[in-house]
Amino acid sequence: MRMRSTVKMADEDVPVEMELEEKAPADKTDQKPVEKDKDTLTCEDVREQMKLIERGVIQKESRYIVRALRSIQKLRKQLNDNVLWNLLSSLPSVNKQVLAYINEPMETSTSIPQYRAGTRKNIVLPEVEAFLHLLVVIKLIDNSEIEKARTCNTKLLEKLVSLNRRSLDAIAAKVYFYQSRIFELQGQLGSLRNFLHARLRTASLHYDEESQAVLLNLLLRNYIHYNLYDQADKLVSKSKFPSGANNCEMARYLFYLGRIRAIQLDYSESHKHLIQAIRKAPQQSAIGFRQTAHKFAVVVELLLGDIPDKAIFHERVLERPLQPYFQLTKAVRNGDLVQFGHVLENYQGHFQADHTYTLIVRLRHNVIKTGIRRISLSYSRISLRDIADKLGLDDALDAEYIVAKAIKDGVIEATINHHEGYMQSKEHVDIYTTKEPQEAFHQRIQFCLDLYTQSVKAMRYPPKSYKESENVEELRETEKQLIEVVKMVDEDDEEEEEF
Repeated sequence: MRMRSTVKMADEDVPVEMELEEKAPADKTDQKPVEKDKDTLTCEDVREQMKLIERGVIQKESRYIVRALRSIQKLRKQLNDNVLWNLLSSLPSVNKQVLAYINEPMETSTSIPQYRAGTRKNIVLPEVEAFLHLLVVIKLIDNSEIEKARTCNTKLLEKLVSLNRRSLDAIAAKVYFYQSRIFELQGQLGSLRNFLHARLRTASLHYDEESQAVLLNLLLRNYIHYNLYDQADKLVSKSKFPSGANNCEMARYLFYLGRIRAIQLDYSESHKHLIQAIRKAPQQSAIGFRQTAHKFAVVVELLLGDIPDKAIFHERVLERPLQPYFQLTKAVRNGDLVQFGHVLENYQGHFQADHTYTLIVRLRHNVIKTGIRRISLSYSRISLRDIADKLGLDDALDAEYIVAKAIKDGVIEATINHHEGYMQSKEHVDIYTTKEPQEAFHQRIQFCLDLYTQSVKAMRYPPKSYKESENVEELRETEKQLIEVVKMVDEDDEEEEEF
């Protein structure tokens, strides 16, 4: 009897799931769940983003819409005609004009049910339709159907402008970006400039910070594409970048600003903006942007007279793209004008494709100054003819002019004997008497002060914290005095009434 009761107690302690597994037939345990194909999984992922957009519109929270738009880069690799056709055809109200840009698949998936909107009246929101319309545009761009993408995106823009809903601002910013990309692929970027200015003016009046940031970056890219740096600088001076924009748009703005300052010979400001753009950019993605920003940062740092860190050229992502710039850095560091000419000749097409050739040509003077500095440290006395041979110059007269300019700029401490044709270096040179340590110290102090200012701006203080610092006893005495005054006033009123 004890054994039976014990067994019964043990059976009662077994979980329900375990009992079901034990009592299940043997043939059903071998069944495997049905695996879904890639298109069905992609449709489900897009549906989740559509639900996020509906949630953001209903709750009036734009962060849900922004989160859905961030998934586009992941989804665009999985989009095809089958996925887009199933998504659009499952909507209660299908836009036939959008379906015209998609090739109808031979077999449609029957496992995808009709889309059910989250609203009470089961009406598809305009934000959801605009999101699917945008996916169609991206798919056409990836398939190199640029003319179809331009027509499709233009219709989407007209629809967004006619609706004029604030919940569509984040989607409209994406549409502006791809509109500019389409015109750039067609080589007609200049014809879009008036449209971008008009939309920027409208976005500023509506306080649409997301569209402001995107349109401002698109205009700067437009001007830089046609080498209109003066107009780009005027646009920067007349406008203000919105503080509420995301880090990606901020990184693009700093990158364009760094390129403008580099052309204007303001290398210190340019280097600061480029370094900030690299730090603002996503570290795990946006590899192409980081590579391009590092190319400009290396050239600008060389123009400043500094040598970039060698570890930058050995990073796994940057090693191959920065190989020409590594050779350029070695030529500038050695002060070898011949080697600099060979690098410029061998990689001229590469530099022109990167739009850094104009800046690299300016490095010739830096190479000469570095070579003169090395010669001044190596020789106490050397003829101008030998200097011309070492630097690869034409004659001694050019060497004399260059050495005189270097002495005037404070690059070297030396004197020139014009009659005998040689340069005499000064032996004991105190580097702390020059401006270099002072300028370096000033840059470090300025960096620390900027970091402190940004940290103070980023701090958040609790509301009404000043009340906690007040003296509690003084507040109590003030309350007592007020109570006594009220009592005295009441007593006077009662005496007047009795009288």
